[in-house]
Amino acid sequence: MSEMVEALLHDGTAIPVLVSGDGRALLIPANVKPRSGPEAQTMREWGADPDLGPNLVSGLAQSYRVIAADYEGHRMAHPAPDTLTPENVTADLLAIADAAPAETFGYYGYSWLGLCGLQLAIRTNRLWALIMGGFPPRDGPYRSMLAVTRAAHSAAARAPEQSPEVNLPVEPGDWDAATIQTNETQTRQFLTLYEALQDFDDSTIGLAPDLPRLAFAGAADHIAYGPRWGDVTVRIGEPLAAHERELIEAGWDVQVLPALDHLGAMHSDVVVPLLRAWLGKVGRQQ
Repeated sequence: MSEMVEALLHDGTAIPVLVSGDGRALLIPANVKPRSGPEAQTMREWGADPDLGPNLVSGLAQSYRVIAADYEGHRMAHPAPDTLTPENVTADLLAIADAAPAETFGYYGYSWLGLCGLQLAIRTNRLWALIMGGFPPRDGPYRSMLAVTRAAHSAAARAPEQSPEVNLPVEPGDWDAATIQTNETQTRQFLTLYEALQDFDDSTIGLAPDLPRLAFAGAADHIAYGPRWGDVTVRIGEPLAAHERELIEAGWDVQVLPALDHLGAMHSDVVVPLLRAWLGKVGRQQ
């Protein structure tokens, strides 16, 4: 059973929310619209999975009440240039859960949306599970992401606003993607987010000791940016592997996926079985 509801976000904009399946609630900020034709082909050529969102919903709604909303797509269409702070992102995610409605819920996010999950977890006691993909919970690349985002914002501010011909699922910060055009307000919202996180010390965060949590990333997940972006390298798989032991001691489950890069580790044929296995395990323990 599926239904569409609507959530009102911190900036007064409304986001459509798909609720599908039965069981414990699981919030996933994902684009659930099917991709086809040239758009899907281009995504495959980039190494992305055009069926990611629909496959996440269909694969997880067999056992969970999936709450899916395209938060990234919404923010690209409705930027919050001055207000996309960790506090407001948390308020938005809670508003999406409230619209479902779901008092408690699990959360899965990838890349910057995984980062948002960590910020959510330290600000609410409503989570029954947290899954961070493609962003390490310890030694996160906050400084390098700020540097790249500043460069992207400067480039966007100098260029006329343009709309992308193809809405590729490139993560904020992947500004070397030449076919992606972002405008000044779109990039400025991520500048606001990363500037707000510069004093965030992820080595001292306190999560509820009984909160099941998983962090995963590809072992080859590092993104090197050229001279236009200050020769910055964003490292994701490396710090997750380096801090694996201490993360496990702090209550995390950790999976470093051999040979996979940032896009490869978010494919539905990787993520759906990984999430189903882990959620099934922690569900039995609760």
